[in-house]
Amino acid sequence: MAIHNILLVDDSKTELHFLSDVLTRQGFRVRTAESGDEALRRIVEEKPDLILMDVVMPGVNGFQLTRTITRNPQYADVPVIMCTSKDQETDKVWGMRQGARDYVVKPVDPDELVQKIRAFG
Repeated sequence: MAIHNILLVDDSKTELHFLSDVLTRQGFRVRTAESGDEALRRIVEEKPDLILMDVVMPGVNGFQLTRTITRNPQYADVPVIMCTSKDQETDKVWGMRQGARDYVVKPVDPDELVQKIRAFG
């Protein structure tokens, strides 16, 4: 399945703007959410092909949200890439155990991110 529609979840408007710009220039359709609750609403409105998930957010964090999404049979086939400043190996392992399929550390290398996304397509 080719990746066309990406849901970008991050509480930083700066990060949302930067990543949206990078991805739209590569031909992806990007929708954004600034919280876990908003992300869940967006997923229900339109199932994305892939989710880029920040970890540190108010309310539901990215680890919890990833677990919720990947354990729901309706959305379990949507790959989640953690996209976070948490760069410890234990964070990466924990993210993968929650159901993430990949893990990218901020600041994001745009070429590396696009390559990782295209690998799912």
